Order: sequence, then structure tokens, then C-alpha cells
Amino acid sequence: MAKAIHAMIRVLEEQRSVDFYDKAFGLKPSYRLDFPSFTLIYLRNAENDFELELTVNKDRAEPYTHGDGYGHIAVVVDDLAAEHARFKAAGLNPLDIKEFAPDGNLIARFFFVQDPDGYKIEVLQRHGHYL
Repeated sequence: MAKAIHAMIRVLEEQRSVDFYDKAFGLKPSYRLDFPSFTLIYLRNAENDFELELTVNKDRAEPYTHGDGYGHIAVVVDDLAAEHARFKAAGLNPLDIKEFAPDGNLIARFFFVQDPDGYKIEVLQRHGHYL
């Protein structure tokens, strides 16, 4: 059986991205590979062993575009309202909390936030399928 181990995104400024993911999700560098033309920084927290890999191409000066193919990364939290308030207080500019409840049955409560490179992250209340 396959095991998911990381997702990779390209970022323009290493420290800006490392700071965002630490402040937002408590992800800290766990491993780093530095090459002449690029650097890979793996981020994780104590909650899991899945990592977010930041790729920094050293010759890149302009922001990356996401085209029409990128969707989002998702995380779950125990207290969505508290996390939303924490994000606001930290200046992370979360969007409003939304509920997805067709036919009155709650499927998901969530909000989105964007990282410094424009990647969308969905923050979900731990519930139902999203455990």
C-alpha cells in the first residue's frame, strides 16, 4: 500500500514562507537539502509525519503563477472558531468561516487562507469525513 509523505509547492522567498507556515500551522523545518540552483525545505509538526516541501529556485525573481490547475491544501483542527480568531489576530487574513450543509446535513465547516505565494489552504473543523 502506498503512503503519502509530502506535497511540494514552489515559493519565491524562503523565510517568508517558512514564517507563514510556522505561524499558521506550527510547521517547522524538519529537513533541508541545499543545491546550487535550488533548495528544498521540508516542514512538519508533531501532529503527523506528512510534510510540506517548499522548493526555492534560486534564480527565480518573479512570483509563480498557479494557472487554472491548482486547487488547495487542507488541514483539520479541533476548534475552527478559535483557529479563525488566532489567524485574524496574527494578521494572516483568513476568509470568513463557511458551512457546507446541503439538505441541512453538515458536511463541513471551513475557512480558507492564502500563503505569501498565493497558495490556498483550507482549514476544516474536525468532523465527519474530515478526521
